[in-house]
Amino acid sequence: MKKILNYLFEHKTFTRSAAKEILISISKGMYNESELAAFMTVFLMRSITVDELLGFRDALLELCIPVDLKGYDVLDIVGTGGDNKNTFNVSTLSCFIVAGAGGKVAKHGNYGVSSISGASNLMESAGYKFKNDDARLRQELEEAGVCFLHAPLFHPALKNVAGIRRQLGIRTFFNMLGPLVNPAFAQHQLIGVYSLELARVYNYLFQQTDKRYAIVYSLDGYDEISLTADTRVITNDGERDWTPEQLGKRKVYPEDIYGGATVEAAAKIFMKILKGEGTWAQNSVVMANAAMGLYCMQKYDNYADCFQAAVESLESGAAYNAFKKLISLQS
Repeated sequence: MKKILNYLFEHKTFTRSAAKEILISISKGMYNESELAAFMTVFLMRSITVDELLGFRDALLELCIPVDLKGYDVLDIVGTGGDNKNTFNVSTLSCFIVAGAGGKVAKHGNYGVSSISGASNLMESAGYKFKNDDARLRQELEEAGVCFLHAPLFHPALKNVAGIRRQLGIRTFFNMLGPLVNPAFAQHQLIGVYSLELARVYNYLFQQTDKRYAIVYSLDGYDEISLTADTRVITNDGERDWTPEQLGKRKVYPEDIYGGATVEAAAKIFMKILKGEGTWAQNSVVMANAAMGLYCMQKYDNYADCFQAAVESLESGAAYNAFKKLISLQS
């Protein structure tokens, strides 16, 4: 690792193959915690290159335990995290709204590192049991419309960095990798990012695949459609800015979408919204993200119809029913 760090300290970058080899070595436990912490922080001081990100992704996909969901056209909704905004769990809520509207969602998630409550914290507190059993995951997808893929069960390579990431408590390049390594290889992805620079990197990567995708970045810094400002949306068809009114009928304020100071507080907000008891602002944000997910899946011809489907999913109780069905399958 000393050689690798000195190479980086000379402001040099890795080739795709070299980056892949380094992450494979990390997965084998070849470096100590101090070395790994130093390695990760380098990428906070300079931008990661496309080749480096591709190499790290190649390693994780080569080492991952894939899940077979063949026969299902699935969506993943995920944010990179690391925006330091502490919103409630918008992407996870959106998954259930999409499921309630007839979509199939394979949500990839992990415990919170740079946030209070990650998707895994929330799902675990709700009674979901993490698993990598293909048959049970397929059953959940069939009956509830959604299954949850807890990243550590599918990416054993992450085990050696999990503790360091928690201790650092800030975003690292592993935040960038999460949306790129869904073990179900979802055909559709809605990705929220924390910077325009990263949005363009993802766009470049996804253009080389056959995925339908939507990359979203709120221009005031949120890694999701926050409705607190205009949102840059990048899809297979191009790039444009949407206003809060176009996406969610109205603008909201940062205090409207605060996520709470504990996992328990986040879980209470989650359940309140899912039951249809959220505030107008909370509901609007969740429905806008779910609508963009449906739009990404091409469930309807236009965004307005997708938004209406999201409204109906939440207000009719279909989204909550999808959640209840999923949890009932855990016994």
